[in-house]
Amino acid sequence: MMNATQIKDHMKIVGSCGNPVGTVDHVEGDKLKLTRDSDPHGQGHHHTLPLSSVKAVENGQVVLSMNSGEAKRTLSAQQRH
Repeated sequence: MMNATQIKDHMKIVGSCGNPVGTVDHVEGDKLKLTRDSDPHGQGHHHTLPLSSVKAVENGQVVLSMNSGEAKRTLSAQQRH
């Protein structure tokens, strides 16, 4: 199991394919909050991914268990806040 304490603010987030998804703002409970500039809508809103979608922290990056396309679709489907 991945240890959430390994995730640091401003780490790059990549999909299982290695392509970029965004940047960590911080860990909030059981969610990974992305920076506003990671907003797939380009409107500067925070979006989150569940910590359960994190496969590992490797080479200073957060690696997801889904590819970047799946992650971006998940982010795009969220309510804007």
